[in-house]
Amino acid sequence: MNRVYLTMIAVVCLGALIASAAGPVSFPELTFHRPPRALAAGAVVSDWPRFLGPADNATSPETRLMSTFPEKGVRIVWEMATGEGYASPSIAGDRLVFIHRINDDEVIDCLDPQTGKRYWRKRFETTYRDRYGFNGGPRCSPVIDGALVYCYGVTGRLTCHRLSDGEVVWQTNTSERFKVPQDFFGVGSSPLVVGDRLIVQVGAPGGPCVVAFDKRTGAIAWRAGDQWGPSYASPVSARMHGREVVLVFAGGDSRPPTGGLLVIDSLDGTVLSRFPFRSRKYESVNASSPVCVDGKVFISSSYKTGGVLLSFDEEFAAKVEWQSDALGSHFMTPIAHEGHLYGVDGMGGGDMSLVCVDLKTGRRLWKWAPELIETAMVAGENRQLNYSIGRGRLLRVDGRFLCLTEEGHLLWLSLTPAGQTILSRTWLFAARETWALPALSRGLLYVNQNGKDTINGTRARLICYDLRGE
Repeated sequence: MNRVYLTMIAVVCLGALIASAAGPVSFPELTFHRPPRALAAGAVVSDWPRFLGPADNATSPETRLMSTFPEKGVRIVWEMATGEGYASPSIAGDRLVFIHRINDDEVIDCLDPQTGKRYWRKRFETTYRDRYGFNGGPRCSPVIDGALVYCYGVTGRLTCHRLSDGEVVWQTNTSERFKVPQDFFGVGSSPLVVGDRLIVQVGAPGGPCVVAFDKRTGAIAWRAGDQWGPSYASPVSARMHGREVVLVFAGGDSRPPTGGLLVIDSLDGTVLSRFPFRSRKYESVNASSPVCVDGKVFISSSYKTGGVLLSFDEEFAAKVEWQSDALGSHFMTPIAHEGHLYGVDGMGGGDMSLVCVDLKTGRRLWKWAPELIETAMVAGENRQLNYSIGRGRLLRVDGRFLCLTEEGHLLWLSLTPAGQTILSRTWLFAARETWALPALSRGLLYVNQNGKDTINGTRARLICYDLRGE
């Protein structure tokens, strides 16, 4: 080890010791309601350190969660008024990290997951304006790895912080450094830590498409890809033919639209395989992360594109097992379970449906668009309101599926090849663009209410719900 590296380790450790002496504090934007229930006896719990959870597949190992939502709604532990953004929080141990935008600053908050009290806050100025009128907040979720946390802003600002006190360890701006023009909706692919590398999809014109940074120093370890721009799908790791690989579903703003799957050796950045897959529509994105099952990879996109299951020989030559329009995922990453894919098919609005697809054949076994009817007071009158799942998110946990709909319903679902059942349902809020995958850790569910509740008027907030069972 060189002297610089040893010094950096000492600084990180010293920072952790100093921060541990000072506990988190309350602040005006925080409302604490009540402590969570005790965990049920024998409950399995876990961290949620990155966008798609501990295994990069929107699946949690947690158990002993409540099986039925209370009639009066799920109990809120705490809530924090937030700014703009579409990110999910990340949780490891007694730290929760969330990134959002307040006025002209991207703000990183580190909170206590059970009380919402703040350990630290960092601000970075931003001038981002969305080309299509969506909000100007960050789209990427933080990544917690040991004593460090990584945050990727909507303009390409990449920062590495000490988790203990938020001190910046290193930073760079990928858009400026690699001369990447603003994409359709800014930067939206969450980074991934694999070993000593922080893998980032930067999408520079002519390359690199993907860059691996040394996670401790920020030095570039390798660059990969020279054809496809950035997408809104986050990279995932996999093991194929004895090699640790990174799966990147690339493809950004380009004429003609190009993109597809890159299989990259995580150690040296060698592109092992490249499979083109992208809508022919210019205004389209690849936004659903790859799903790896038994060495095969499923990728999917909406815009009348559908999905494809690929296998790879020992030389990583891709073979199409099947291609189908049975599941065209907009930005929800499908979940593979017991030989089947479960996902949200469609572009948006009223055409969204939950579907089940046979992984072996690509045949769609069912398509389901549940109607969620509510009665609520609107403009002084009781009205019947009809909702759908919209561009909802699925999370598999405790032997069931948890679905957060686009407009704030939370559903416990039984999904099998034979059919589907709503086991329990509740209405958290009536806010549109609820697009962030909720995070689950230690029986607590963290939901980013991105917009204003159109019925009770609550504005954007990060909410901690108690899902612990008896």
